[in-house]
This record gives sequence, structure tokens and C-alpha cells, in this order.
Amino acid sequence: MTPTVLVRMADAGDLYLTWRWIDDSAPAGVGVVPEDQVEAAMSRFTAALPAPGVAGGLENALTAGELATAEAENALAQYLSSVFLPYNLAVSLHEFSVRGIRPHIRIQPSPRTAQLPWELIAPDPEVRLLDIADVSVLAPPGIVHAPARVARTWTDTRDLPVVAVLDPRVPGFRADSALGSVLGRMDSAAAPLAALVADHAAAGRLTPPVAEPVEAFRRTDLDRAWLSRALHAGAARLLYVGHVTAAAPESGRSESATLHLSCTAASPGCAPAYRDHRPLSARDLLLGTHALAADPSSGNLGDDLGYGPGIVGKRAGTGNGVGGVRVPRTGPEIWPIPSRVALIACESGGDLRFAEPVGLVAAMLTGGAELVTAGRWPLPTDLAFRRYSGIPDTVHPFQEAVCAIDSAHETADPVVALNAWQRTHLAAWRATGAIEHSPLIWAAFATVDTR
Repeated sequence: MTPTVLVRMADAGDLYLTWRWIDDSAPAGVGVVPEDQVEAAMSRFTAALPAPGVAGGLENALTAGELATAEAENALAQYLSSVFLPYNLAVSLHEFSVRGIRPHIRIQPSPRTAQLPWELIAPDPEVRLLDIADVSVLAPPGIVHAPARVARTWTDTRDLPVVAVLDPRVPGFRADSALGSVLGRMDSAAAPLAALVADHAAAGRLTPPVAEPVEAFRRTDLDRAWLSRALHAGAARLLYVGHVTAAAPESGRSESATLHLSCTAASPGCAPAYRDHRPLSARDLLLGTHALAADPSSGNLGDDLGYGPGIVGKRAGTGNGVGGVRVPRTGPEIWPIPSRVALIACESGGDLRFAEPVGLVAAMLTGGAELVTAGRWPLPTDLAFRRYSGIPDTVHPFQEAVCAIDSAHETADPVVALNAWQRTHLAAWRATGAIEHSPLIWAAFATVDTR
């Protein structure tokens, strides 16, 4: 059995850490990081991240920030380790390493530290935690053990289709606009994602079905009603590549995070419409039509949309009947989430930055997912890498990340598989310092695991 340590963090002015090995294979412990050290460390780290909404914020991250060169990034990683990794925990991890054992670190971050990639931190200039351990994020226990949650297991559903939402067209937004294409033109079958689509289609496991791989991208029919039908038809996994609008942590409303599908403004939902588009919010995914009854601006709730409140007889769930009444449905009833979900979008895992994490990751877990892989921070696209870093057209860091996550989600243990992919890039980053191997991409993803 793999030694596993649960590391939990709490913000209370200072940062408090506790850790416990679930098989008592090493000593447990408690640590405290002074508030000023936490603030300084996280400020320095976030300054190195892409900031698309700030003038020069994306270019700086790819050219001058501390994650843009191997030497500066290693110094940053050592600094983060000195602040956040308790000495006694580091000793236990080292002792396992010298015995050839790779433990599993399961992190429950505090809101202030949610963007911190523990995989990256360096207890020694030549050692990263990723070198000596596998790392994942603990799902909030209140969600995992919620009475109404119906989890779907990979062993029971692994042969079902992959529901793929790949760079959907957002109504009212051009390809080069803020909610435009994240993948660019996919007109070559040689592109990594086109090959991925071809493989799933050849296996008869792709939803929506396509005759040619390019047909899977920039579709206009992938709205919330379609998603509901596709998930009800049965799915092993959900793969989403597109845009997420994360709620600002200071708002205190993680449920306001939204997923951008091909929904028009006429689609019913909790989120406000933008131009001719209404995004799908975490609140929709959690509450379904329960949240819409008192909101006349939220769209038409007609049954013809395929997921509105059903017409029932004497009581909810008894089927259609004369004199029936409309009964709202919960989000998980409308969108039954499959066992494994990949949300590959900027800050798609942003709800972990809230004291009450009820954003998109929480919605996916509540809807039935066993694990969710999501982004900790804004993700540079392949176009951004080419524009600001000059990588050739044949190099696709963003597409490769999508393919790696998709491949990992097909394995028995996605955490181990994804960490192995990250190690290949860490090795290449050390050897070459090439920007396409920067942690800006490969360290951006966290897998939240309930298992």
C-alpha cells in the first residue's frame, strides 16, 4: 500500500498546517507559518503567473516572470519550500525517498494557498516534491459525504462515451475576442488534439459523434440542453476545453463561477447574459431549476428545452399525469456528472480560493464525479506561447496538456499518470530551460480526488 499523508491547511491570520499519515507509517505533526510570510510568499508567486486582464500581464509571465526561466523558477521553488514545507514532514518524505518509496501527498489547501503547486516546491535545489511524491488535492469532506450525492465509479462506467466540449463557439463573441477560440484553427489532422479526437471517434466513444476530427471543434450546438441530453445518455468522462469565468475571491460567491458553452441569452440560467450569451454557472449545476422559479430574467423554462422542470402527478417523481404540476429539478438531476471530469480552462479550479468552495469543481463532485482536474491559474494558449516566446508552430504546449490529462483520465490512477507526465516536463525544463516546458502549463493543473 502506498504511504499517504493528508496535509490540511487553515487560514487564521497565521497559516496552520497539520499532517497525518493514514497508515501511521510516519509521525504526524503540526506547523504554523506567520501571516506576513504567507502574504509575502503568495504575493511573490502570484506575481509570476499570467494576468490576462492586466496590460502586459501575459507577456511578462512568459518572458520575464519567475516562471519563465529555469534558474529564477528554481529559486522561487526553494523559497516556497522554506515557507510552506514543515521540516518534520520534509524529513519523513526524504526517508521514504532514500528507501525508494514514492508516497502520495493529499493536500487540502487554505483559500490563501489554493494556487500554490506543491508539486513544484523544492526542499533542495536538486529535489522537487514531484520528484519524490505524487500529489493531489483533497476534496472538501462536506461535499464528498453529502447525503444527496450519488457518485459514479470509473469501474462501472469506463466503457461509456467521452463527452467532449472542445472550444465551443460562444454566441456574440468573435474567435479573436475575450471569449473567442482557445485552440485557434484546428484544420490539420496532425494537431495533437485532432489525433486525440480521431482516436476516440474510431473507438466509438466520442460524443458528439463526428465524421472528421475537425468537426469536434468550435461547434455551435454544444449548449446546456445538449449537455444534459449527452450526460443522460451515459458518459464515462467529461472533457471541457474552453473558457471559465472565475468568481473573484473577495466576492465570497464561488457559486458565481461560470462555464461558457454555446448557450444563447434565451437559455434559462442563474448567470446574467452577456450580449447573446448566457453562461452556465456553478449555481445552475448545483441547484438546477430550483434557483430559477423566482427569477423572471433567467429564461424560458419550457419542457421543450429538454431539461426544464418535469410535469408530475400527485407527487414529485410519479410521472406525467392529468392536472400535474411543475416540479423543479436539482442540478445533478439535470446534469448527471460522470466519474471523471477535466475542466481545462483558466482558473477552472478557482473555488478552492473560497472559504465556502461551491464553484465548478464542487458542482462536478456534487453531481457525481469521483475526481476533477482543473486549472489553478490563467493558462497561456499555444498562440500566446508563439506570440510572446517565439516557439515554432509545431510545438503545442497547451494542446499537449489537454492530451496528457485526457490520457491520464483513461488510466486506473489518473493522479499517478498525470504526475508522471509532469515529471517528464520537469526533467526537460531542467535540461533545456525551454519555455514550452515551463511550469506555467504543467504545474497549473490540480486533480481533486474523492477516492
